[in-house]
Amino acid sequence: MTLDSKIPSGSITEKWDKHRFEMKLINPANKRKYSVIVVGTGLAGASAAASLAELGYKVTAFCYNDSARRAHSIAAQGGINAAKNYPNDGDSIYRLFYDTVKGGDFRAREANVYRLAQVSNDIIDQCVAQGVPFAREYGGYLDNRSFGGAQVSRTFYARGQTGQQLLLGAYSAMMRQVGLGNIEMHTRHEMMDIVVVDGHARGVVVRDLVTGEIASYAADAVLLATGGYANVFFLSTNAIACNVTAAYRAYKKGAAFANPCFTQIHPTCIPVSGDHQSKLTLMSESLRNDGRIWVPKNKGETRGPNDIPEEDRDYYLERKYPSFGNLSPRDISSRSAKEVCDDGRGVGPSGYGVYLDFRDAINRLGRHVIEERYGNLFQMYERITGEDPYAAPMRIYPAAHYTMGGLWVDYNLMSTIPGLHVLGEANFSDHGANRLGASALMQGLADGYFVIPYTLGHYLASAPKENITPEHPEFRKAEEEVRGRISSLLALNGTRTVVSIHRQLGKIMWEYCGMSRNETGLRKALEEIPALREEFWQNAKVVGDGEGLNSALERAGRVADFLEFSELMCHDALERNESCGGHFREEYQTEDGEALRNDEEYTYVSAWEFTGVDSPPVIHKEPLEFENVKLQTRSYK
Repeated sequence: MTLDSKIPSGSITEKWDKHRFEMKLINPANKRKYSVIVVGTGLAGASAAASLAELGYKVTAFCYNDSARRAHSIAAQGGINAAKNYPNDGDSIYRLFYDTVKGGDFRAREANVYRLAQVSNDIIDQCVAQGVPFAREYGGYLDNRSFGGAQVSRTFYARGQTGQQLLLGAYSAMMRQVGLGNIEMHTRHEMMDIVVVDGHARGVVVRDLVTGEIASYAADAVLLATGGYANVFFLSTNAIACNVTAAYRAYKKGAAFANPCFTQIHPTCIPVSGDHQSKLTLMSESLRNDGRIWVPKNKGETRGPNDIPEEDRDYYLERKYPSFGNLSPRDISSRSAKEVCDDGRGVGPSGYGVYLDFRDAINRLGRHVIEERYGNLFQMYERITGEDPYAAPMRIYPAAHYTMGGLWVDYNLMSTIPGLHVLGEANFSDHGANRLGASALMQGLADGYFVIPYTLGHYLASAPKENITPEHPEFRKAEEEVRGRISSLLALNGTRTVVSIHRQLGKIMWEYCGMSRNETGLRKALEEIPALREEFWQNAKVVGDGEGLNSALERAGRVADFLEFSELMCHDALERNESCGGHFREEYQTEDGEALRNDEEYTYVSAWEFTGVDSPPVIHKEPLEFENVKLQTRSYK
């Protein structure tokens, strides 16, 4: 396996424009001769499908929900970054680029991040043209809010439902093409495998989740836009159906998996309330604009939050990071919350919570202003907890949220399998070891609207045009493998539910490969996970059959993949003997508890090659060079 990033030569400000000119093109009249499969129709997938169909390609799209509108992209609440500099507060493309590289703790490719910053402004124009109802100032201008890791206001938003509104824009564009006959849309279909013919990705095998039918689809290229793998922790902010299966299938077929241990813990989630929970709820990072985070100064505090005077409150983020305060980046804010809770000063029934307090903002601005900015978020919090956040502080605690790791891709978003392109959270490319808030939506739409329409055309114009059909032997072979796997799952007739095994895996991963890791814990996880995997295949119970709708079978297949993939995460975390971003190795920290990078030995992307389920994966390294942003100790003080 070779890692050729295909980063263009020249100045970083000119790379993308130069590359777009140098890439091969396909005549508009010839585009209809090429077919493309898009798996996943969230922000990245829907925007890509719409854009490619608009160009003239024949697109076939798949999603496992009953509508693309149910993609987990709708759960992104706070906003989307762009370097428009409307507030005139010093923002620029370069500053967005710098903040993103620094926020990722210098573990992302400069070229990819700069391109992301460049196209960010085009995304806003695109979405406004689609009618996305961004918040506006009194005079009609687009409004901005602040997010963690930046000292400028660059985040465009639609109250607390930005992801939903952006997805509706992409969905509308996609469904227009469905109506025109340019996209063949298949809802409630799950991708079960990638089909590789003569070294190129040429199709997928899918299962109709309603009828159970297994079918193959062939194309000239395949795009994966299937999101992240945070549900490996069982409890996360992700929708329960989110999984690693599509990406893991590609990994087992030869696609390198990059930086799998780089997972993000979001600091602003409603705390765990008990073992009955199946998921956690995210409260938008945007709340940290006006909410102040604190805990009591004294251990064992029994007074209610409103009865604790100012002198007995520790606004720990403002104390530790005065320049950024409550808008410190997610990894730092999360570890700081864990630190004060481990010190015995956490709040709530479990002791694992901190206060997010809007008292001062309400007094300063008035309740009506807070309602305008965050009203639906406050309603959601009250419905879940039964507590009124206008009258008392919210309680929050970090939880698994986003995954910066993903399938390795080059500058053209193509994996190590030619023809297999990966978009959005499913790839690794832009966020390094920590994603700044409001950058996920930016990357998904950048990949779909403004990158893949160029780079996919270059691949199709460069690769041999072969009329592969689902009758090819490789498709038949892949279908048989899928049917065999389903039969093995349906044959499980033990005494444990799949959910109980998934919950146990999540506890292992959270304890040993979660917010902090160490060598002893990671080695213990690598002993416990194979044993749990054996328990799954010996003692799990999967009810029903494969001839129709069977949610138990769906869950079992996804958990089976998590049980294998989790080992890869631990191998990656164990191999990286440094702390950076969301990867906090307890052995490698400064005297004051900050992440201690090792730039001499670990300034690279770790890209792993599959060698077998019970065989250690092989690491390949893509060196990272920083020519435009100087490597430095990351500080927000």
